[in-house]
Amino acid sequence: MTEGKIKIQKIDDYRWRIPREGKMRTDGIIYSDERMFTDIRKDQSLVQVANVAWLPGIVGHSLAMPDIHWGYGFPIGGVAGFDMEEGVISPGGVGYDINCGVRLMRSGLSRTDIQGKIRELVEALFVNIPSGVGSHRKDLKLSREEERRVLKKGAKWAVEKGFGSAEDLDHIEEHGCIEGADPDRVSERAVERGRAQLGTLGSGNHFVEVGYVAEVFDETVARTLGLWKDQATIIVHTGSRGLGHQVCDDYIRVMLDAARKYQIELPDPQLCCAPVSSPEGKRYLEAMACAANFAFTNRQMITHWVRETFEKVFRKGPKDLKLDLIYDVCHNIAKIETHTVNGKKKKLCVHRKGATRAFPPNHPDIPPDYQSIGQPVLIPGDMGRCSYVLVGTERAMEETFGSTCHGAGRVMSRHQAIKAAKGRAIVRELEDKGIIVKGASRDTIVEEIPDAYKDVNDVVNVVHQAGISRKVVKLVPMGVIKG
Repeated sequence: MTEGKIKIQKIDDYRWRIPREGKMRTDGIIYSDERMFTDIRKDQSLVQVANVAWLPGIVGHSLAMPDIHWGYGFPIGGVAGFDMEEGVISPGGVGYDINCGVRLMRSGLSRTDIQGKIRELVEALFVNIPSGVGSHRKDLKLSREEERRVLKKGAKWAVEKGFGSAEDLDHIEEHGCIEGADPDRVSERAVERGRAQLGTLGSGNHFVEVGYVAEVFDETVARTLGLWKDQATIIVHTGSRGLGHQVCDDYIRVMLDAARKYQIELPDPQLCCAPVSSPEGKRYLEAMACAANFAFTNRQMITHWVRETFEKVFRKGPKDLKLDLIYDVCHNIAKIETHTVNGKKKKLCVHRKGATRAFPPNHPDIPPDYQSIGQPVLIPGDMGRCSYVLVGTERAMEETFGSTCHGAGRVMSRHQAIKAAKGRAIVRELEDKGIIVKGASRDTIVEEIPDAYKDVNDVVNVVHQAGISRKVVKLVPMGVIKG
């Protein structure tokens, strides 16, 4: 199917439908406003939304968030739930960077406390947190057995080793560990790729960002999250590094064979999959959980080094700095969750690829201290604009399996971004806006220029107006280190 052949129906100002036709088993639903939808139509991501609707056992709709863009198999920004008996699991519905995710810390510091130290702080963070392609920590040597423990335990392993506190685990999705991880399902090549990369930022759009609360939209919810106007905050955005990439690569080959074995008709080989209940499906879930746990551990260790860096630069202890974890969310994951389908509770395998869980108030899977407000939703933007904190809603549970957007969404490839930045002094441009940026190379920075992304303000406005998550605060960057 090509984009030109896809029928589009406007449902309302923030929802669009691709009606079921041909071998689609359900409709596609895209969350977007009119202006953004014009850009969405320029790539093949709408075709991918329709293609996902072909897959066996899909429940509800094939969904896409406003940060949608073309990806491998599923669009980035794609969400789909599958029946546990008749449905499938697809590595393309999770992505290569398994559990690429983001966490947010608050602080006891204000914007003015940071401003005079921001350059020193950025330089120190860059030294303490290895960044860029192939980055690794020379001072952390994991044995094969120790790495297996990481894959099984996730962030709990890091806390046991002194990287953070038990309180951190309470504010991580799944408490920082997805159950059912089996290191025997992870190839030796994947293990080797990950061993030296634990506690590193990696490359691409990964970053550590120091910012501040620029605007508060909901005082009550912000207070529950411990956020206040002009407060300094820290975002960590990274994933499972080479280990997760290799797990995806390994299981794509497995799933190509499995799709033939189970006679699953695919509109695109990149949607290769296996029944969730099959041996191949179960093995992938066990390996994916290992990669997800590696990513949770990775972010936990980076958090520890962020805290150490602040203590050194500000010459203050933990009690004064109050660098507490607000929350940590997955972006690229498949989860076994219970949802209401046609009035009945049903277990589903929910794929979120470039999408964030957005559970409502009183959901049992969110921390006790957030029960009254709903799950924190963390939406990073680009390094030149802003990021947002939102909370999940009941409407998200009804429409999107408790899901919302995950970021701004690219509008330029990395190659296009480099071309667009030719002749420009990007670091100086950002510095003129009051943002200090440090990257592993010039290309690392220019690939991530603000122009390469949709405006996160527009993306967040759509999910807020559509009611699938609710704005709490806006965060503006002051200093960024890029992978």
